[in-house]
Amino acid sequence: MIDQSRILQPGDTIGILGGGQLARMLALAAATFGLKTHIYAPDGDNPAFDVAAHCTTAAYDDADALARFAQAVQVVTYEFENVPAATVANLARHCPVRPSGHALATTQDRLIEKRFLRDLGLPTAPFAPVDALEDLKQAVEAIGRPSILKTRRFGYDGKGQIAIHQQDALEAVHRDLNAPAILEGFVRFSREVSVVAARGTDGTFRAFDLCENHHSRHILATTVVPARVSPEIETEAAAMTQRIAEALDYVGVLAVEMFVVPGKDGVETLCVNEIAPRVHNSGHWTIDGAVTSQFAQHVRATCGWPLGSTQRFGTVHMQNLIGEEADGWQALMAAEGACVHLYGKAESRPGRKMGHVTTVTVPSR
Repeated sequence: MIDQSRILQPGDTIGILGGGQLARMLALAAATFGLKTHIYAPDGDNPAFDVAAHCTTAAYDDADALARFAQAVQVVTYEFENVPAATVANLARHCPVRPSGHALATTQDRLIEKRFLRDLGLPTAPFAPVDALEDLKQAVEAIGRPSILKTRRFGYDGKGQIAIHQQDALEAVHRDLNAPAILEGFVRFSREVSVVAARGTDGTFRAFDLCENHHSRHILATTVVPARVSPEIETEAAAMTQRIAEALDYVGVLAVEMFVVPGKDGVETLCVNEIAPRVHNSGHWTIDGAVTSQFAQHVRATCGWPLGSTQRFGTVHMQNLIGEEADGWQALMAAEGACVHLYGKAESRPGRKMGHVTTVTVPSR
């Protein structure tokens, strides 16, 4: 029997599935608490290996390697939502996994996630499942154009989705995507925002201030905090996120991406876009801009510790460094007040997140 109530102690080891920049920053945060990390990832460019106490290179379906990994750690978490559900189920037989496999299964499939949100009574874009060309035709007839056809799984940063406009032939769109999909209606929004929040093992919930996000070529380019919204919108966004976290019995940090939608009467509303069951790019500002970073908060939650303060230090601007943008790191470091974070990736490629830079403007007293 696994002791789900066990509280980790300094010196214990957190297992992390995935070896990318999110795992790297989780490992760095864990080290500040005297914790060790053990990274498990397939072969590839794994910058988290550089900062972890232990590393395992193995496939996610390697049962023997997973069993050895589980025996070497006190809790397991993950840095991205495309970890196979079977991997998490396998590990959960040996040690606690936080967030749970249920949370992962709900959020790694866009259709299951949208139905979950709908059943909670939360607003989303209209949607319909698409498994065949005839499904697509019926869905477009019901939802209209423009709309967006997305793969149900494995899409991120604009990958796995195709916009459908008036002139587009549905046969070609369906052929190009070639995967189980979901059609979503186009939401005419004024802003994209996200709530980065945490829920502890005791049910305590804390949200960071609402993030306002700007994308370029489907990739997050900048995050500004505070978001330019009314207090009512910010309160409602946090309340929606808490409902989601509680419904999933979630433990750890999650992010909920939302659209701010202008109304005919001038009153704005929110529409939930998607859930990320992990630390999130739009929360990177918390490393330099808040009392507790999202990474430290996730460590606290997964260890069964009290959650930290989410107090913000000032107005925060976070810029992603995409591809060759990171090559200008010397100039960025020379800028007054810039906090530069580089992820140690071996190769710079177009569209690849190589680092980020944050500036915090503290109000004068």
